[in-house]
Amino acid sequence: MIKQEDVYQIGRMGKAHGLKGEINFQFTDDLWDRTDCDYLICEVEGILVPFFIEEYRFRSDSTAIMKLDGIDNVEAVQMLVNSPVYLEKKYQEELNDDEVSLNYFIGFKMVDGDNGKDIGTITDIDDKTDNWLFIVERTDGSEVMIPAHEEFITEIQQEERIMVMDLPLGLLDL
Repeated sequence: MIKQEDVYQIGRMGKAHGLKGEINFQFTDDLWDRTDCDYLICEVEGILVPFFIEEYRFRSDSTAIMKLDGIDNVEAVQMLVNSPVYLEKKYQEELNDDEVSLNYFIGFKMVDGDNGKDIGTITDIDDKTDNWLFIVERTDGSEVMIPAHEEFITEIQQEERIMVMDLPLGLLDL
């Protein structure tokens, strides 16, 4: 059984494309295309289910048309429409540090390197501008945006899912 802690979200299935079981796949991470992964994991009725990729073609840099094994008609596609799509974290670990996607860090605890205090948990990545941001839910429930710059990241503890940051003074007070 696939567990939530062993995967991370890379996109969402869209609507059906045509009548032969193809579906639009909107992705935030193209790791599935850069590794030897031959399946994607979709959430179906709360259960993580692997689907083998028969074929795909890119429509843009964030959308592909997918044909999944066993999904052969529009009715079968309907169970996947708007389903979150995941990839096992083991594929992320195959890549070198230069290729790591920021989406991998969603769910990591962020810690201040100066004092060891818990800043919060990374809940999302804002990639709408040239300067990407970690969206961090603080321990008090508020939300803070922290620049996702390499120079601020001092340590990554993958097993513990902790990112240690050396942030500019006053950034957390904004």
